[in-house]
Amino acid sequence: MKEVVAYVARSHGYSERRACSLTRQHRSTQRKPSTRNPRLEIRQRMHEIVQTRIRYGYRRVQIMLRRDGWTVGRNLVWRLYREEGLALRSKRPRRRKMVVHREARCVPKRPNEAWSLDFVHDQLSQGTKFRALTVVDIWSREGLAIEVGQRLKGRHVVEVLNRLVR
Repeated sequence: MKEVVAYVARSHGYSERRACSLTRQHRSTQRKPSTRNPRLEIRQRMHEIVQTRIRYGYRRVQIMLRRDGWTVGRNLVWRLYREEGLALRSKRPRRRKMVVHREARCVPKRPNEAWSLDFVHDQLSQGTKFRALTVVDIWSREGLAIEVGQRLKGRHVVEVLNRLVR
């Protein structure tokens, strides 16, 4: 909550008193320094466990920490696990593919390094359905192509991508 008050004060130019009253937090809470132990060693060990065992949730991580000699409870492990952003998806994909969730996404550094494509579908007032294939450059957010038709097949996607590459 301290971060919220600091953000409101910084971004809107409010005083600390005004920001505290807007977020309904006592000023004494805002001013009191945190005495909470950051537990950096446990966090580091959790990251090591998660890197080697990708599908482990916080319960299995707690068991592994206990085996290593740490005396940690489940609630503490859950809180640190969430704060570090290690949480897995709670719902499995339908196709039962093994998905790695902790890999860093490709961040393009220049135009035409990475594209994103998607199908959009809608229906006209007469009831005629149509689909649109959209291709967007991720770096510049520029729309590179929109292919519209009633039935777009795989060969249409290949034609559009080949045209863009040329």
